[in-house]
Amino acid sequence: MQENALVYKALAKTKEIQKKSALATVVRVFGSAYRREGAKMLIDEDENRTGMISGGCLESDVAEVAKQVIESGTPVLKMYDMDEDLVWGLGLGCPGKVEIYIEPVS
Repeated sequence: MQENALVYKALAKTKEIQKKSALATVVRVFGSAYRREGAKMLIDEDENRTGMISGGCLESDVAEVAKQVIESGTPVLKMYDMDEDLVWGLGLGCPGKVEIYIEPVS
């Protein structure tokens, strides 16, 4: 099953059990990145995650932003600069920029 299909299935489940959640979507990539536009991750109010929006380096921060989005109900458009020197000195191998839209799911 494609990853986005898993995200949509999880989204339907959270709606069914009336659990608040936020949907993170890669909307723009500049340069090199692990995932392309359209990649999605669903984060529910219990911090369960379905899907990935990077090679694993952005998911934790996006989940933190998603908690704020769930609380406030206000979407966020966030830019991540994946420059090796700026991202925790880990040498991640993808020096591009990734723009992620994180929206509440009612």
